[in-house]
Amino acid sequence: MPSRKSAKQLSLLSFNMQVGVGTRRYREYVTRGWRHVLPSREVSDNLGRIGELLVGHDIIGLQEIDAGSRRSRYRNQIEQLAEHAGFGYWRVQVNRDLGRVAQHGLGLISRFTPFEVSEHKLPGRLPGRGALIARFGTRDNALTVVVTHLALGAGSRARQLAAICALVSRDEHVVIMGDTNCNAAELIADPVLAESNLRVYDRPLPTFPSWRPRRGIDHILTSPNLKMCEARTLDVVLSDHRPVQMRIELPPRLGKALKPTTPNDRAQQPTSRA
Repeated sequence: MPSRKSAKQLSLLSFNMQVGVGTRRYREYVTRGWRHVLPSREVSDNLGRIGELLVGHDIIGLQEIDAGSRRSRYRNQIEQLAEHAGFGYWRVQVNRDLGRVAQHGLGLISRFTPFEVSEHKLPGRLPGRGALIARFGTRDNALTVVVTHLALGAGSRARQLAAICALVSRDEHVVIMGDTNCNAAELIADPVLAESNLRVYDRPLPTFPSWRPRRGIDHILTSPNLKMCEARTLDVVLSDHRPVQMRIELPPRLGKALKPTTPNDRAQQPTSRA
């Protein structure tokens, strides 16, 4: 388990948690698929293990979360994980609202309080993809963190990457984390992403399937002024993906600008939607 870092050096974690369903082989997509729509003790116990995994990290982006429906016993999984791991700030973006059946989306958990959070729908052939953007620090010296889950199709994915790049084009310090459904080579080849100057970690970090990872489709991208100190996948089977962890070093002035959370911070955050 990683140790706590100072504000100057942050541990980032990105994880497609598959709403807490701990898939261990392909056939379980069929034989245990009911866990995606009905509550189970297995999922509840697995969420506890995911909560333990989050301890020691600073900013966490989660994909495939449930914000409170029948399958999660009407509990917001991100709130539950933040409480379990001792984090003061959490936020969700619901991208597929299926009422009592599912509240499917993205989650952000942080030891720092953002001064601005916005939710964005992303273009694509099918609806339901989004980007959750949080800005930490101050308006003139901000760390911008994007949590996203991109489409399976290459055409939709390219449009979604272009939309995200446009949303952060004026930001100096940027982190994009999420399940991109493509490997590092495909990200590097994307012309809009290349023009944005965001860095893709190009060494193999296989994340899928979690029980025998062969494909690296979960990534953390950073702007050049954020020094990358370490990047790795975590050897756990708590979903059908493995988590990606990255340790970065912030410019000193930016590190000092980050505001640690207080108990009432989440309720005070301004919200915008696009």
